[in-house]
Amino acid sequence: MKKVLFFAFSVIYLTSCCNCAKNKAVVEKYFESIRDNAAELTAFCARMPKGGDLHHHFSGSVYAETYISYVVAQNYFIDTINLRVDTFKRNVNCLQFSQLKGIVRYPKDTINYLSVFTQKLMQKWSVKDYNGVSYPSDKQFFETFSGFGIANNRLSRLEAGLLELKQRAIAENVSYIETMFTGIPADSIGTLDTNYNKKLTEAVRNHDTDLAWATLDKMYTGISEVRRKQCADSFNRYLADMHSRLKMDDSNFTMRYQNYVARVGKPADVFKNLIVCFESANSCSLIVGVNIVAPEDNETSMRDYWLHMLMFKYCHTKYKDVKYAMHAGELALGMVKPEERTWHINAAVRSAGANRIGHGVDLPHEYNSYDLLRYMAKNNVAIEINLYSNEFILKVKEGQHPISLYRDFKVPIVICTDDAGVLRSDMTHQYILLAQRYKNISYAEIKQYVFNSIEYSFIEEPAVKQKLKADLTVRFDRFENMIAAIHPGK
Repeated sequence: MKKVLFFAFSVIYLTSCCNCAKNKAVVEKYFESIRDNAAELTAFCARMPKGGDLHHHFSGSVYAETYISYVVAQNYFIDTINLRVDTFKRNVNCLQFSQLKGIVRYPKDTINYLSVFTQKLMQKWSVKDYNGVSYPSDKQFFETFSGFGIANNRLSRLEAGLLELKQRAIAENVSYIETMFTGIPADSIGTLDTNYNKKLTEAVRNHDTDLAWATLDKMYTGISEVRRKQCADSFNRYLADMHSRLKMDDSNFTMRYQNYVARVGKPADVFKNLIVCFESANSCSLIVGVNIVAPEDNETSMRDYWLHMLMFKYCHTKYKDVKYAMHAGELALGMVKPEERTWHINAAVRSAGANRIGHGVDLPHEYNSYDLLRYMAKNNVAIEINLYSNEFILKVKEGQHPISLYRDFKVPIVICTDDAGVLRSDMTHQYILLAQRYKNISYAEIKQYVFNSIEYSFIEEPAVKQKLKADLTVRFDRFENMIAAIHPGK
């Protein structure tokens, strides 16, 4: 009897494997046949499982419509000249949104200015209708964040934003997001001695590693351990409570968070905030990593880049289990001096010890790019590819983009959105661009990139990561069965 059952199960298993192999072959053939058909490719990518989004900014991923509906509902003031939104009347040009509902402009002509200024804000707080001529694209992108901050600094808005992102992810077949959520208030740590900034500035000027390291060490030991932990614990409790109350994790979706610092501040402040970020990530499984943000070509970012890498290296000696991804190489021809595009990714990977790199667009200009690629492949340092973001901000796309170099050297690749709200994009769009522009990348490879988005996530709980992998396998089986059933002759 046991032999009969074993034989029966074996037949079922082998039949299932044969069907899966047949379905994959059908899907691969169909995929190749639709690369140049935008509508069919869109339908395919929209339904394809997409795993996780690992390079994801919370504030830039919420769509402008959500922010605008909030400031209108709160009846805030808008400067009708420069479109600045405030909670108070800053000058004579400011009107409350309720005042815009039908202002008489001509004797017999009433215009709904609320609609007019809503559209203007959409264009100010995102890249909607951007014509590529009137303003530098990188400035258009980065300046949106300071505009809609007024709508993103309330607990209710953070919660609404998280739920919006979750709902959109589920609808788009994205099962995991690892978002750079919000900065941690570090004021309770206290003010640091201004001499630290002088010493760190001197270290940068002279490229003095010993002075910089010694100064960082004095700063770290000078920060009260009690205050450091209190600051981190307070943020962790707030985040954990919100995450649980909103039921962010369920059978369809999982979310984790990265802490971050902005690299445009004074050196001592950047380091103080970085310490709190590492402390927070070290003591909360929901916070899975640390990052550094703000324009890489900013004057302060460029001047202190070497020092920032040293700061991450130092923090790693104190918090060895905390992982970190880094924005590095988000530079293009003409943005900075040529020699400045030759070392940033190297410094992030080799000096700072980043576990993942975000963007990495200027890779071909790195002084030892082939060795760097081999190092990243050998040490499983994944690259977060943000195709549309790189196209809009840097004007780098198609053959100019180094994705083929990363692929050829077998560096782990993950596909990400960056700031889908600001860019008026989504994850489906990224895979459409990937399929259309890089036809040497097969369906099997794209599927591997999707699985990479879970494998190279910073999720700390093994059971959670394993569950997401298993779920992704089931999703792909269903997807491939569906495609094979609809297009059996392709």
